[in-house]
Amino acid sequence: MSLSVAVRPSLRAAASRVVSSRQVVKATVPCICQVIRHNSTSAEANPKISNIVDQISGLTLLETADLVALLKSRLNIQDIAIPTAAAAPAAADAAAAEPEPEPVQEKTMFNVKLESFETSAKPKIIKEVKSLLGLNLVESKKFVESAPKILRENVTKEDAEKIKATLEGLGAKIALE
Repeated sequence: MSLSVAVRPSLRAAASRVVSSRQVVKATVPCICQVIRHNSTSAEANPKISNIVDQISGLTLLETADLVALLKSRLNIQDIAIPTAAAAPAAADAAAAEPEPEPVQEKTMFNVKLESFETSAKPKIIKEVKSLLGLNLVESKKFVESAPKILRENVTKEDAEKIKATLEGLGAKIALE
């Protein structure tokens, strides 16, 4: 059995039961376990380290907390915040309880649709449609008379607003989709 397998469960179990005043243990025990895991190949060959690990695994909860405090002071180890496995499910439950509203994405591409037009403005609208679409006069007339019909597809918002303003100024009713 490797050293990290033998020590880790007992140290982590002890650390998870420490009261809030002993949260130092929670931050330090994973660090110790990482050091032990890193050095586990050399530790298996060294009986001195193996004896220390056996002694640590036999400590009670309070003795383990005292050991960690002493090691931190002697080795000048600073407190670090390490997320624990128990905190992750709690955070996931909180996130599931309150789903965040998805940000509304503003539409950037539009279809410009000719809905209808005033009969008195028909010649002006035909001329404008002819220039917008590059059609001849007959095709433009048929296009305008077959309203409602899409003038342009996938146009940027700025261009769609310009087309809409121009045609509405002539007497057409335009919809942006």
